[in-house]
Amino acid sequence: MNELETLKRDLATRAAAEGLLDVSYRLFDSPLGTLLLAATEQGMVRVAFSREDFDTVLDALAAKVGVRILERHAPLDGAARQLEEYFSHRREDFTLELDHRLSSGYRLEVQLALPAITYGHTMSYKELAASTGRPAAVRAVGTACATNPLPLVLPCHRVLRSDGALGGYLGGADAKRALLDLEQGPLG
Repeated sequence: MNELETLKRDLATRAAAEGLLDVSYRLFDSPLGTLLLAATEQGMVRVAFSREDFDTVLDALAAKVGVRILERHAPLDGAARQLEEYFSHRREDFTLELDHRLSSGYRLEVQLALPAITYGHTMSYKELAASTGRPAAVRAVGTACATNPLPLVLPCHRVLRSDGALGGYLGGADAKRALLDLEQGPLG
């Protein structure tokens, strides 16, 4: 580790210890490309794909959560470990503390319902709307999935169109297909 990296790490550690840090983040190399993982004191707040532009994501977090944002791995080590296990077929779901402040109302309700779609299974937007007690809210379900700040952790990739087509995905169609294919493989 070079001197600059050591200084950055020490600054982030001191800021966190003194309660001066709103968001910690780290980059995570995955089979889908680099992901940005972000957390607050309450829990994981954001998972972002590189196609979203990490600077834009960090700017949005600054506007919605707080401007004191530093790269700090420690609060996200558990999330990184669980993602590694997921991508290597050793984990079906995530057991992380989550900070849901980036969603509210029906969007949050839909996002909280996503983990009920179990590993290796899918559900249509229409079925998900019905499961939330609002069968006519198909478009709202699509919007909730499209704005899910915690993709992978809250598995919106498991939601498909009624005709079986993929539908949209924040990480792109290729990422959605790759995740669905991954979940068809054996757990080991």
